[in-house]
Amino acid sequence: MKALARPTKTTRLDELGFVSRGRSRHRPRYDASLYGGEYPFFQTGDIKAANLYLTEYSQTYSEAGLVQSKMWDKGTLCITIAANIAETAILGIPGCFPDSVVGFVPDPEKADVRFIKYYIDILKIGMQSISRGTTQDNMSVEKLMSFDFNVPDLPTQRKIAGILSAYDDLIANNLRRIKILEKMAQSLYREWFVNFRFPGHESAKFVDSAIGQIPKGWEVKTLDELTEVILDCRGKTPKKLGGDWSDEGIVALSALNVKTGHLIKMDQAKTLSEELYSKWMKTPLKRHDILLTSEAPLGECYLLPDDTRYCLSQRLFALRANPKMISAALLFYSLISQQGQARLQNRATGTTVRGIRQAALREVEILVPHQKIRELAGAFFDGTAAQLANLQRRNQILRRTRDLLLPKLLSGG
Repeated sequence: MKALARPTKTTRLDELGFVSRGRSRHRPRYDASLYGGEYPFFQTGDIKAANLYLTEYSQTYSEAGLVQSKMWDKGTLCITIAANIAETAILGIPGCFPDSVVGFVPDPEKADVRFIKYYIDILKIGMQSISRGTTQDNMSVEKLMSFDFNVPDLPTQRKIAGILSAYDDLIANNLRRIKILEKMAQSLYREWFVNFRFPGHESAKFVDSAIGQIPKGWEVKTLDELTEVILDCRGKTPKKLGGDWSDEGIVALSALNVKTGHLIKMDQAKTLSEELYSKWMKTPLKRHDILLTSEAPLGECYLLPDDTRYCLSQRLFALRANPKMISAALLFYSLISQQGQARLQNRATGTTVRGIRQAALREVEILVPHQKIRELAGAFFDGTAAQLANLQRRNQILRRTRDLLLPKLLSGG
């Protein structure tokens, strides 16, 4: 790509616009009266999970919450300074955020908010390195102001931001398509397997079963009957196998990396050497294996889209469906359904941390339709899984390309 020739000016963030911490003045912070209203309340986890623009939130403020906080306008850049350091996203809607987040509102004659967001992405490693603490990472506003921003003129900022944000726009579009496909699949599962409005349901007769009345010809099977393999690496550690974690190698997935339908926090995943991996994974994971968290929280699932090698680590099972009994995708949607999640919870034990053991997991019941519906449902869910894997793969390529372009464009190279 042709370099964008540009003179730069070294400046501080607060010289490019307004900088201030978010507000959360009330103590205790988690007073129930502050929450449950109509005002979006963005937290550090929401910012880390966002792409370019921040529109999704896990909590809202009430009128009382708003009084002790502050509403920031759409277009404000959010910068995390605690827990997740230097994660950034631009408010896509007005919202509040706590004092663990810094808000930046650009001077329209000096800075493009997208350019500043991308610039901080380059500075992130440096910001994280000076923010490490003994109990929790933390970066003060003063430390944030200590970083130099070498910014070009505003037209060049906009050109660079336009190139990079084009990738984020494509990623966001794919994420929207992923959500639509996921909702369609879950809706069809409810329609056919919960409400029993499947093709031909008009003439169906119902019989009693271990989980209530089901269509005649359908069966209730246990996971033990429906799977070829259930892998459990609980208790394994590198030291027990004569080694240690490595700086690079095969990624070891734990419960922290699995959120239903997605792998998350991959930058925090540990890695093993090839030698240690061969000792650890006597039965390697395969395409269409289902990863299932055994606790914290129980029941998060991920359907492996390809044969990428992973190591199975803490608080995680891998289930391999028997294709003669049920398709992997149908089993996946059975497990993440409301009914499947309830059955997993019913088999869990523990008071402070609830979890499920392999023996109990094997006894979890799954509803299996007769062959015709099994084939129809399997084809639909398999097709959906393939589309989701393709979109996720595209986003991986887009992110990789954007991240390679980022330092080149920002340095003028």
